[in-house]
Amino acid sequence: MIHVLHNPVFNALSSGDKHVSLGTDAVKYFDESVSPFVGFKESYTKGFADLYELLPLGRRILYAIPSPITSPNGWQVQHDIPGLQFVYEGNGDIKKEFDEVKPLGETHIDEMVHLAALTKPGPFGKGTINFGHYHGIFENDKLVAMTGQRLHVQNYTEISAVCTHPDHTGKGYANTLMQHQLQLILLLGQQPFLHVREDNERAIALYKRLGFTVSRSMNFYFMKRL
Repeated sequence: MIHVLHNPVFNALSSGDKHVSLGTDAVKYFDESVSPFVGFKESYTKGFADLYELLPLGRRILYAIPSPITSPNGWQVQHDIPGLQFVYEGNGDIKKEFDEVKPLGETHIDEMVHLAALTKPGPFGKGTINFGHYHGIFENDKLVAMTGQRLHVQNYTEISAVCTHPDHTGKGYANTLMQHQLQLILLLGQQPFLHVREDNERAIALYKRLGFTVSRSMNFYFMKRL
């Protein structure tokens, strides 16, 4: 039986993120302001053809799958980024108090988008906050680090948008925010997972220290509808 995280986007849109899912029973996607992710069952051969009919000219999408694919008709592959999927296998021995961590809301969206654009943790739009549970750390009333959640796949919850302003790295902010997210997710009885570029050695080292282990490789295809 194929594991639900083998095709995380489609399975999230069919389960924990169903309330923000658009499309059909066979092909699903998020509103572009929330996320460019799209998904469909790997056995469904008309996935990209259906998306071509459903989405407008110029629409950008992100397709994530372990196995490599060729450029589908009607779509231009703009970036092909090899990544890794990690699942938390730690013992839950994490920090308990997080006084410096503050919840992020609508009033912080512009700062969040700016920080994500600067640090490039992955696609991040003004609607991405709708995934929920975004938190950050401030210095002098300026957002300098944040993280949140993204895909909710049955009993798995993805930690995402882990980023720190370049002027504030080395202060342990990412570690603190990661532990805070682990606490939130574990308290809900969910299992944390995440995705990272395979060449992001600094982030990978942090995730391993926190108790994450690699579950599989994952290819991220950024495409544009022609």
